Amino acid sequence: MNTLLITGVTGFLGGAVLEKILNNKSPINLLLLVRAENSDAGLERVKRNMRKFNVSDEALSTLSTAQILLGDLGEPEGFTDDSRLESVTHVLNCAAVASFGNNPLVWKVNVEGTLSFARRMEKVAGLQRFLHVGTAMSCTPEPDSLVAESAEFRENAEHLVAYTHSKSTIEQLMRKECPQLPLAIARPSIVVGHTSHGCTPSTSIFWVFSMGLMLQKFMCSLEDRVDVIPVDYCADALLMLLESPMAQGEVVHISAGEENSVRFADIDSAMALALEKAPVGDKYAQVSYETLVKMRRELKDIFGPCNERLMLKAMRLYGAFATLNVRFSNDKLLSMGMPKPPRFTDYIARCVQTTRGLTIPQQMEVDFK
Repeated sequence: MNTLLITGVTGFLGGAVLEKILNNKSPINLLLLVRAENSDAGLERVKRNMRKFNVSDEALSTLSTAQILLGDLGEPEGFTDDSRLESVTHVLNCAAVASFGNNPLVWKVNVEGTLSFARRMEKVAGLQRFLHVGTAMSCTPEPDSLVAESAEFRENAEHLVAYTHSKSTIEQLMRKECPQLPLAIARPSIVVGHTSHGCTPSTSIFWVFSMGLMLQKFMCSLEDRVDVIPVDYCADALLMLLESPMAQGEVVHISAGEENSVRFADIDSAMALALEKAPVGDKYAQVSYETLVKMRRELKDIFGPCNERLMLKAMRLYGAFATLNVRFSNDKLLSMGMPKPPRFTDYIARCVQTTRGLTIPQQMEVDFK
């Protein structure tokens, strides 16, 4: 790998990839797409994110303004004429608006901007790999299934959120409109926490599990399973896929799979152990969303000051995902040499430790920006 361009490096997944590169002292020429007024400010944004991953000052000192590509995927025309793009051999496209709220930038960045970026990189003669990070949920999986990478997008399927719809759409558009792009697609399942840093880099989605157990009721059963991976495992897989032999447009899941997905009952037990409390266990009730709505006036007593409407929206959206009870096959990734992922319950105590003192509404902010 000669020159690697990473987008989304000030975010959760892109940050975890850069953490790996810096800590491993990998001899890679880096170009980092960053939104900022100038290169100094861009470099500081990158370093600030890296400090969430506890990257040492010594490692951070190896970064320089020469590696900063100022730009925004929402306005790709601002950076696509930079001459440094012609020397890029590999792209890792982690950037996206991952909000589950009604953010108007979801489509502009995840579809329109990403497509313009892909078209530009298709023209780079020496480009060997454009690894696009999608989401396993983009194929709108059938409930209670083990989903293979070969699963087709279902026409007219209803997406639960605009985010997964945008991810499905951009995959299809890049295949259709960028036939010469050396495209490969990684679809992570649900990325939660970090095996070493817990939720310090990001509280994304972890709060859902805490919320359900605090309520002692949710829309899924304790026997339903959820496919969760830590961000550092996902980062390792992405770095491997950048250089692994892959067919044009090939899709690979980065997931816990059938074997390492976990039951909500297992999450209950592991969180209780970390909190030194009894599991919810038999006190838990599987309920409808309508039942949760009837609890609206109780939410502030349970969670503290909160936006009741937003809390209910979160319960509806994440409850719908939780009740799917889907796992995503990771056979392909394992066959390529990637070790098995840790189970969510193996590192959940670290997530609990690093969210102490944070309310559920505070933890939710990252997912509804």
